Amino acid sequence: MKFLYQDEEIPVIVLKKKNTKNTYIRVKSDGKIYISTNIFTTNRYIEKLLKKEEKSIIRMLKHEKEKQKNNEGFYYLGQKFDIVYVTHKDIFLGEEKVFLKKGYDLDKWYKKQAKKLFKERLDYCYQNFSKQIPKPSLRIRKMTTRWGVCNTKSHVITLNLELIKRDIKYLDYVIVHELSHLIYPNHSKAFWSLVEENCQNYKIIKKEMKLF
Repeated sequence: MKFLYQDEEIPVIVLKKKNTKNTYIRVKSDGKIYISTNIFTTNRYIEKLLKKEEKSIIRMLKHEKEKQKNNEGFYYLGQKFDIVYVTHKDIFLGEEKVFLKKGYDLDKWYKKQAKKLFKERLDYCYQNFSKQIPKPSLRIRKMTTRWGVCNTKSHVITLNLELIKRDIKYLDYVIVHELSHLIYPNHSKAFWSLVEENCQNYKIIKKEMKLF
């Protein structure tokens, strides 16, 4: 099954499950359209649904393409660098270019930078937080669906390594978000009020992060 968008045939993957009551349409990072539905849903119904939800699907496709565009190339602390491949083993940052060898382990380099910066920003946000909370430990790992995770029992905050590619304001927002979970382990109205208390423009930042 295909969905026509800008003269391109987008694959439609139908996932039929016995326990699924409703039908959901999503566009994933691979650019394909995924439909989760019940095993008794007919292909004819799905085709009609694709036509009915055409505008919504196009919005999702555009959104995903924008995300992919914002993740292409080399980014560091919100700045995009043109990649220049060289023969030396190390990596060097210029004003607008990054010089590195093909096959260079960028994740290892990013993590080295993140260990220092993330700890500095966590300490800063913790010291300036409006409520008294236990001091959390820090972990860093690459995640695909979350920017941060807070374990409220062990007081460990895990930050997504990908944040090292973005402006520091996004890192600070995620830290404040996770610190707030040490008071409210949910996303209640009180939780978001606490986030806003410590990051006044969080709504704008949160919206911007949907494009990463």
